[in-house]
Amino acid sequence: MPPKSAKTIQRLPVTLITGYLGAGKTTLLNALLTDPAMGKAAVLINEFGDVGLDHDMIVETTEEMVLLESGCMCCAVRGDLTRALNDLLAKRAEGKSAFDRIVIETSGLADPGPILHTLLVEHVLSQYLRMDGVVTLADAAHGPGTLDKGFEAVAQVAMADLIVVTKSDLVTPAALADFQKRLRTISPTARQIVADHGKVPPGALFGLGVPKELAQPEQAEAWVNAAATPKALPPLTQFGSQHGLFGPSFTAAPPVAARHDDRIRSVSATLDNPIHPGLFNIWIDTLIQLRGPDILRFKALIWLEGENEPYAIHGVQHVFDPPVKLARAPKGDRKSRIVIIGRDIAEGVLEESLAFLNSPADTLR
Repeated sequence: MPPKSAKTIQRLPVTLITGYLGAGKTTLLNALLTDPAMGKAAVLINEFGDVGLDHDMIVETTEEMVLLESGCMCCAVRGDLTRALNDLLAKRAEGKSAFDRIVIETSGLADPGPILHTLLVEHVLSQYLRMDGVVTLADAAHGPGTLDKGFEAVAQVAMADLIVVTKSDLVTPAALADFQKRLRTISPTARQIVADHGKVPPGALFGLGVPKELAQPEQAEAWVNAAATPKALPPLTQFGSQHGLFGPSFTAAPPVAARHDDRIRSVSATLDNPIHPGLFNIWIDTLIQLRGPDILRFKALIWLEGENEPYAIHGVQHVFDPPVKLARAPKGDRKSRIVIIGRDIAEGVLEESLAFLNSPADTLR
C-alpha cells in the first residue's frame, strides 16, 4: 500500500466504462488507447484477449501489465478489484509506474454499483482515488431490445454520468432519436454524445465526477444538472414516526412494472432557501436506512442554514462520499439542487420525502 503523506493527498480520478454486451466497449477502448490525448492512464480491463490490443501499440509486456506507445498502461483484472487497484497505487508510489488517472472497463453484465462501492468504502482506495464518472455505452442498433430483456442494462444507463451512443450509423435518424429519448427517460441528468464509428474525444469522458474542493458552485450545478427534470415539491401531509418524514407508501412494494424502464424513478428538485442542518441529517439518514439499496445515484448541491459555502454530495445506493465544500456562490444564490435516481420506488414517494426539507425547523421539536 502507498505510504501516507503529511501533505494533502491529491486523489487520482477514476473513470468507469460500462455497457451491455456488444455495446462497443472494445472498439471505444482500443481507440482511446491509441489517442495521445488520453495522457498517462492506467487501464484495468477484464482480459487482454477480450480487448485484442494491436501488437504495434505494445512497447513492453509482462504477465500482468502492458505498456503502450501512447504512454498508457494496461492491467488485466484477474480476481479482486481492490487488490488490483492497491497494486497499481503501490507501483506508482514506488516509482515503478507513472499515471495520472485510472480507467476501469467492466464486463457487459456488470452492475456498476459494487465497483463504485469499492472506491467509496475501501479505506486506502477512498484516500487515494476519487470517482470521476460513469460512462455507459448504449448500442443504438440493439440497445432497445437489450433494455427490454434485462434490468442490468437499464441500471447501467440509470447510473451514468455520460451516455455514449454507439452504432448510430446502423439505424435511421428517427430510430436514433427515439432511442436517445428513451435513454433520457431512464437517466434524465446524464449527458449524451454520439460516437463516430466507436470513437469519441478522450476529454469528453473525463471531468464528470464530483467537483473538487472549493470549486465554483456553477461546476456543481452542471454536475447535478437538476434543471433537466425540475418538479414542484408537494406539501408534506403525512406525519408519524421519524417526524413524518416518509409515509407508509415509501416502504410499500410498487406494482410489477410492465417493462424494466418503468422500475426507474428519477426526481430532481430545487429548494430556494437553505436547509436546516437537522432536517437534512434526518432526511438523508432515513432515506439511506429505508431505501438505500434502491438509490442508484444521488447528486446534490446543498446549502445549509448558517453555512457560508455550499456542499456537493454524491452517493451510490447506501454509500455516500464525504461532502465536498465548494467556493462561495456569487450574487447571493443559495438554492439547493438535488437529483435522486431510484429503482422499484412507487411514484411520488421521492417527491414526498424531498418535501420534508421544506418543512419549518420546528418540525424537529
